[in-house]
Amino acid sequence: MTGLLRIATRGSQQALRQAETAGALLAERTGAEVKYVIVQTTGDQRQDVPLHQIGGQGVFVKEVQRAVLDGRADLAAHSAKDLPSTAADGLDLAAFCERRSPWDVLVGRSLVDLPNGATVATGSVRRRAQLMLLRPDLQFVELRGNIQTRLSRVPDDGAIVMAEAALQILGLDHRVASRFTLDEMVPQAGQGCVALECRVDDERTRAALALLDHPPTRRCVEAERAFLATLGSGCSLPIGAYAEPDPAVPDGPVSLRTFVGV
Repeated sequence: MTGLLRIATRGSQQALRQAETAGALLAERTGAEVKYVIVQTTGDQRQDVPLHQIGGQGVFVKEVQRAVLDGRADLAAHSAKDLPSTAADGLDLAAFCERRSPWDVLVGRSLVDLPNGATVATGSVRRRAQLMLLRPDLQFVELRGNIQTRLSRVPDDGAIVMAEAALQILGLDHRVASRFTLDEMVPQAGQGCVALECRVDDERTRAALALLDHPPTRRCVEAERAFLATLGSGCSLPIGAYAEPDPAVPDGPVSLRTFVGV
């Protein structure tokens, strides 16, 4: 395959690095030239508003998807956890790239080192709900912004909660103070996975993206998304879902762990 592939992406450092990683693989495996189309989303524009108050699903992806639908780009690169739980009309999730770490982590102090009544910053109602079960004494403050902004706002004697994959892709995983286990905190559906989306009628791009699809990751993320779809969940509800295959039967069913807060 030759020619040009245009990848629509958000403009944050993390989103660009994710898109560039996928783009490098596409160039290597297809021989195509890759360019990037930077798109600003509703979630990027409204940094002063908590995510659960913005409302609806897809606040970080709708404008990126629109760039593909209107022909400005051939494909979109998303953090799979940001995608609405149901597919967009006219678009196909043609590749789920191999998953990085799905886990949530603390930056600043570890969970056991947080003093009684310490402050933890997070913009996620899912993380907050699960932390309240682990440590009812903790105080919480809202946290929004890009990775560097969030890292600069670690409370004194406190911590912030982040996705380990976001730190990994930027080479910042040395900032991790502790990692939550699955028993402590169920991740967001799709966390740690980059999803690539193209138009359903674009056979050329779909064929290219098939070269990046990782079937074990696809099975797990699709199971997690199916659970969210049954609840109609976006960022406004404290819900987590994590699926993993049986190592003895890698192509068989997956097991699904979920969390639903009240």
